[in-house]
Amino acid sequence: MLVAERDGCIVGTVQLQPAESENGTHRGEVAKLLVHAAWRRRGIARALMVALEAEARATGKTLLVLDTREGDPSNDLYRALDYREAGRIPGWARDAAGTTSATVFWYKPLESLSEIHACPCA
Repeated sequence: MLVAERDGCIVGTVQLQPAESENGTHRGEVAKLLVHAAWRRRGIARALMVALEAEARATGKTLLVLDTREGDPSNDLYRALDYREAGRIPGWARDAAGTTSATVFWYKPLESLSEIHACPCA
């Protein structure tokens, strides 16, 4: 878990979760990127994501995945940080009022795809 502090208060957080399966040790999931409403639009989410990517690389992760609600402003951030949209699932998330919305799934290779798929015997 990473946090952003300003004036002695935590104003944002993001979590890097390891994949649970043995065949996913190279993969990390970005979870709960949150920035306090009063501190949004100041680069905090971007800084948290850049720090999370550095932590992921330092721990041997080569692929990050995440999901977020369709239409959420965070989709613009992920696109700007070179995440690639993998797809959408309608009705994935339910809010407090019981309304469902689609979720967008994103991924980002932390090394070039040619490095990931390179044949060691070439």
